[in-house]
Amino acid sequence: MLEQTEDTIFRHDDWYGEELVDRHFVRCEFFQVDLTEAVTRGAVFTECTFGNTAFNSSRHVDSAFTRCVFKRCNLFEAEFVGCKLVGSSFFQCDLRPLRVSGGDWSFVSLPGADLRGVSLTDVRMREADLTGVDLTGAEVTGVDLSGAQLSGVRLSRADLRGSDLSALDPTTAQARDALIDAEQALMLAQALGFRLA
Repeated sequence: MLEQTEDTIFRHDDWYGEELVDRHFVRCEFFQVDLTEAVTRGAVFTECTFGNTAFNSSRHVDSAFTRCVFKRCNLFEAEFVGCKLVGSSFFQCDLRPLRVSGGDWSFVSLPGADLRGVSLTDVRMREADLTGVDLTGAEVTGVDLSGAQLSGVRLSRADLRGSDLSALDPTTAQARDALIDAEQALMLAQALGFRLA
């Protein structure tokens, strides 16, 4: 059974290297909390707010951050494995180099985020707001981007193989030297109005 904490404000707490296992935080606020090298396993954060929180080199496994807000947080070298971040929003966060493997990030809001060189693999990002996101040189493989907002996205030199690009307008994206597979090439050609013989 999850140990639950509700409506609590954590301010200037030092949780460096802490292990948060099977904890549930509901509507909690974290301000200038140090979660550097912290590990969460099976932890759940619901409708929580993180402000100026350090997630540097933290690792999150099978945890959930649903409908959370991240403001000016540092996620340098943070890793999320099999995590659920449905409906969460990121504002003015340092997200590089971030690693996400598996999990569900649908409806996540990341407008204008600098995601150059990040690794996103086999993650669901349906209807995510990625407007103006810079994914230059990123690994975006096996990602479900169906219904995502991709206007003005930068994908130069990104590895996009196996990802759902059905929501991508190739006329508005910067995608020089991006790597795609044959099926994606066919879909993008059709989106540009080409007829295939």
